[in-house]
Amino acid sequence: MSFRIERGLFKLDFIDHHAVLGVPVDAGVNDIRKRYLKIARSLHPDSCKAEKAAEKQYASQLLSKLVNPAYEQLSAERSRAEYVVMLGRMGKRLAGESANIQPQSEIAQKLAAAGGDLDHSYKTALQNLAQKQYESLGQVKEAIAQISELNMVYLRRKESKGEGVKAGMQPAKAAVNPTPTTNTATTSTPGNAGAASGKATGTATGTTMVDPFCRRAEELISKNQFAKAEIELREALKMEPNNSRCHSLLGMVYLKQNPPKVTMAKVHVTQALKLNPQDPMAQEVKQTLEKLTQKTAGSKTTTPPKPSAGKPAPGKPEDKSGGFFGMFGKKK
Repeated sequence: MSFRIERGLFKLDFIDHHAVLGVPVDAGVNDIRKRYLKIARSLHPDSCKAEKAAEKQYASQLLSKLVNPAYEQLSAERSRAEYVVMLGRMGKRLAGESANIQPQSEIAQKLAAAGGDLDHSYKTALQNLAQKQYESLGQVKEAIAQISELNMVYLRRKESKGEGVKAGMQPAKAAVNPTPTTNTATTSTPGNAGAASGKATGTATGTTMVDPFCRRAEELISKNQFAKAEIELREALKMEPNNSRCHSLLGMVYLKQNPPKVTMAKVHVTQALKLNPQDPMAQEVKQTLEKLTQKTAGSKTTTPPKPSAGKPAPGKPEDKSGGFFGMFGKKK
């Protein structure tokens, strides 16, 4: 199934991720995130409005081969910074080759000749296209091509005015956090990292809406940024409440916090194993939890002297929790 596009920036061997998502080239991370979630819901097999199996499969392919890679490129701070640099170079190239690069679509031709506020004209035209970009699966590639032509004209005119890529287009600190990605000069398909972890995928193609969130969470966990990883995983579970990979990762996040949130870790690990008993990450976290509780219980073998009159010492109420075991429920 080919998704090759040969207009706009694509014609110049540049993958226009902004056009794929239907966002302006100076869009902020939060706007990119919101747009991605909207598109992902419309294309995901569980929420896609297409009635025919072939159409659902095509929607799933669009999600995995175009939309997910675009979002990962633009949401990760490092890769987005590299991409902005490439956009700046592309603007210079377009300004130098303007006579040889002409848009085909009427809307891009109008932008090329528009006077007045260029930014307003560009964003208005792009918004009109983006509103219907993914409504008809058969017109998605054409809509992406037209938006890419708008981007091409906009970059060329900005560079011709000596403005180029504005500082406002640089990646800013936001809720979305870095993920190690490569600079994609060609369209790529997200890997099935979750499949190796025993995750229950939500589609026949092995990719789900939450894959980008899980990959960012894994990166954040590796950097001990557990609070941010928790945010990513909770967002993911809003979209796919029964995703075992999300639950097992969230269990790990709670386990690794200082102090560890044992009860919450157990809740999500239990749910992960219920959804996928073979989930290796959930099994590992469960074993760690068991060792942790055993160690904690073993460290409390020394019993303090009983206070007189059978009453607890002042400020030391009798402990009936049983340590971490109490958090799991008393043994019978």
